[in-house]
Amino acid sequence: MSDPGASERRLRTTKRLLDHALNEIEREGRIRLRHVQSTPRPTDETDELVEDDAALAQQKAQENGDIAPAAVALRTTSAATASDDMPTVAVPLGEIATGVPNKRLARKRRLHVTNPLKAVMRKAVIAAFGVWIKVSTTLVRHLNWFPSVKPYVGYGTEEYSRLVCRTIYAPTRAKPHTPMRGIHAMLEVPAAHERVRIDIDDVPLKTVQVGTMEIYDPMDPSRSQTMDYSVSDSSGYLDLLAEHRLQPGIHTISCTVPRRPAVEAELFTIPSDTKVGVISDVDDTIMVTQVPTVWKAAYNMLLLSPHKRASVPGMAVMYNKIRLMFPNAPFFYLSTSPWNVESQIRGFITDYGFPDGPLLLRDLDPRPKTFVPSGVQHKLEYAEQLMEDFPNMKFILLGDDGQKDPTTYAQIVRRYPGRVLAIGIRQLSPREAGAGLVSMSGFATTQPVPDTDVPVFTGATGANMMKTMLPYLEQFR
Repeated sequence: MSDPGASERRLRTTKRLLDHALNEIEREGRIRLRHVQSTPRPTDETDELVEDDAALAQQKAQENGDIAPAAVALRTTSAATASDDMPTVAVPLGEIATGVPNKRLARKRRLHVTNPLKAVMRKAVIAAFGVWIKVSTTLVRHLNWFPSVKPYVGYGTEEYSRLVCRTIYAPTRAKPHTPMRGIHAMLEVPAAHERVRIDIDDVPLKTVQVGTMEIYDPMDPSRSQTMDYSVSDSSGYLDLLAEHRLQPGIHTISCTVPRRPAVEAELFTIPSDTKVGVISDVDDTIMVTQVPTVWKAAYNMLLLSPHKRASVPGMAVMYNKIRLMFPNAPFFYLSTSPWNVESQIRGFITDYGFPDGPLLLRDLDPRPKTFVPSGVQHKLEYAEQLMEDFPNMKFILLGDDGQKDPTTYAQIVRRYPGRVLAIGIRQLSPREAGAGLVSMSGFATTQPVPDTDVPVFTGATGANMMKTMLPYLEQFR
């Protein structure tokens, strides 16, 4: 018969050993965390966005109260306490145990790990932008310009729609959606906090959920508001979720502000049972921009006539063959270009015969947010939105190797297993990639093919890519 006193002594010894081990882990974690926070990181702010997605999902669930913190079961192994009836103790795994801040906390601590010079530069840019807004607003008011509205092409399901528009100052006879040089579009002056009335197919839209630009907003009926009009934010943007039933197809959005006629845009209502969709980049994927070469990209984006933009050879043909293969597939054009140039890109898509579809662009106003979202952050945010809006849809991802599309798409594949059918990466030529500058600087401007479980098809033109990609996609028809 076992001695009760001996069992109690073993339990006390076990408790002391575990307490000592946990104290050591916590102390080492604090030391490592201080080292992480005090070490400058000369990396881009998007580095946090390519960390472990499992850690992000787990942290989000913890914040929502869905699950408890992860733990590992440790059995006592001391010779003095080794027995089959000894308890198993769960030790939490997390920041203290590993000494590495999790992804969610890393976002909150971004100012602590960002280069101080970068933080100062950001504050200077935000301040300068604010001054420019005040000066330009005063100027256009003296010119007797008054607010107008520019609705952008929206999309949604049979249950709800996502709508984006912007209020800006414009002359009396200004025509919305008129393609213009990029420099003119970038100088648009936002009209903040303007009332906008929205109709869909001539039916007033009164119950909406006001979202936040560049942040995924899930549909939440408890956040819906009933009102006769909506009010734009400090940048002039209005990001809305409208809960209502519509038949699949193309509908008409009509936006109105005081003293202006209504302005219309398309609304793509996509059947919830659609099986395949396409997410495509724009710059250097379908439209020649030469983004890796800064001065060429600036010229093409700001100074080149919108009617002289060049299409990547063969891409329109490939996109239309994908459309024939999947007749109901929606095309989402996800680009880091600003909303200011939406009209130019929309005109380009129409002129070159690409399949029509919503544009998901970027807000370059740094004031409402911490700063302008990075390209990777922007694309991951919209990818999450599309994955959640269409949970039964699988996607074909199309981009180029001139920016960060390969690594971004690889991250999407890891984050949403089984949701991506194929990846197509257009390879830039040495001239487009700025090979002369590359050879002098020693840095590559293009990215390697991503290492994923999904097939990746590459080519310099649409004709090269479709030879191998289209036969593979046939099996999903």
